[in-house]
Amino acid sequence: MKEKFPQGFMWGGATAANQVEGAYDKDGKGLSIVDAIPGGKARLSIVSSPEFDFTLDTGRYTYPNHKGIDHYHRFREDIALFAEMGFKCYRFSIAWTRIYPNGVEQQPNEAGLNHYQQVIDTCIAHGIEPVITISHYEMPLHLAKTFGGWQGREVIGHFERFARMVLERFGQQVKYWMTFNEINSAFHFPIMSQGLTVKTGALEPQAKFQALHNQFVASSLAVKIAHETNPEIKIGCMILYATSYGFDCNPVNQLAALKERQSSDFYCADVQVGGKYPYYAKSLWQSLGVKLDIQPGDLDLLKAHTVDYIGFSYYMSRTIYATNPEAAAAHGNLLGGARNPFLEASDWGWEIDPTGLRIALNELYDRYEKPLFIVENGLGAIDKPDENHYVADDYRINYLRQHISAMAEAVEDGVDLMGYTPWGCIDLVSMSTGEMSKRYGMIYVDLDDNINGTGDRYRKKSFHWYKQVIATNGQDLG
Repeated sequence: MKEKFPQGFMWGGATAANQVEGAYDKDGKGLSIVDAIPGGKARLSIVSSPEFDFTLDTGRYTYPNHKGIDHYHRFREDIALFAEMGFKCYRFSIAWTRIYPNGVEQQPNEAGLNHYQQVIDTCIAHGIEPVITISHYEMPLHLAKTFGGWQGREVIGHFERFARMVLERFGQQVKYWMTFNEINSAFHFPIMSQGLTVKTGALEPQAKFQALHNQFVASSLAVKIAHETNPEIKIGCMILYATSYGFDCNPVNQLAALKERQSSDFYCADVQVGGKYPYYAKSLWQSLGVKLDIQPGDLDLLKAHTVDYIGFSYYMSRTIYATNPEAAAAHGNLLGGARNPFLEASDWGWEIDPTGLRIALNELYDRYEKPLFIVENGLGAIDKPDENHYVADDYRINYLRQHISAMAEAVEDGVDLMGYTPWGCIDLVSMSTGEMSKRYGMIYVDLDDNINGTGDRYRKKSFHWYKQVIATNGQDLG
């Protein structure tokens, strides 16, 4: 039987420090932007309010990220469960504020470095390859408030110091890295990816595009450091990708979908992979009134230090209906757009489109011809455990099965796919809502939206299913 996936394919799972660790004020950790963002279904609307300014209001709001699922103390237990599933790799992130509490310190917090050393050692002891995201939605709160987030050029130097510290400390053990998580999410929720509030430019194209330029420079510096530290390191970018469709064959809708792909899906990868701003950038900037401050040497740096692979998240597609702005919107779809009549949606309204993943893989590989790594994909759903805490999550299995099948078809198409790390392999605090009830994991964590509960871990039905998928290298999808 022909293999669906290459030998050495990196099966695993993915989390982020700010959504699992908790212990937000332990062992010298400073406050990050996420530590000041409340939880609840209105989370994104709260942070997009002109009044929001990263001020903690514990009397009014709850902050589920403060406790997370206590992965900070229970990582050994969790990684052992990942090993039981057969993980070949585990994608996680390093909390910037555990290493430099305010982002500006000249000396690192050794307690934070020691923690991640233990996480890395535990992974390796279980035969699991660590895949580390350097910055995943958690820039130090001090940097956001002092410099206006990533639009402040001063942040580049502070990030360079952070990246150098973790790459030089762990770069001989850890081969796979990524610089910024979903860097192009700045077009959708800049507070998470750039530390921008409405008051500091979250709604202003000038602030967002300048912040992106500064992040591109910082990313190239991290790539440079990584390759100098250990030539065996593979360091990638990480983008949010949502296949875009024109609603119909009206050329106006098709052109609008093309422009959406350029500005949202490709802009950041064109710079980080191609090493230069794409041909359409000047037209895009002009249409938005953007004038970038590009310093001498910036463009040379971008050209000289491009990424080795493309990591990306894929949860949904979107449909562009420019000729009918009043059309039924895909309410709940994280990236908006019109409702696609051919697709079903999750409990949170995210449209489910496995064929869109095959299209995404082909589009990205056709454009860049760099190895691809799906580092987030999954179904956020309401799980209802029985009296023994068992979750028969066939809906999640069906979602993952369909997307893995689409991956296999893309590999057959000729796409170079490195691996697959479904998002939230263990239940965690949702980024978009700050809830626990929006569950992605194959491991159930006994906590409610206010992080009350035992925190005990239980294997879901999908745990056993995914274990079989990995054991057969994707041959047996059940």
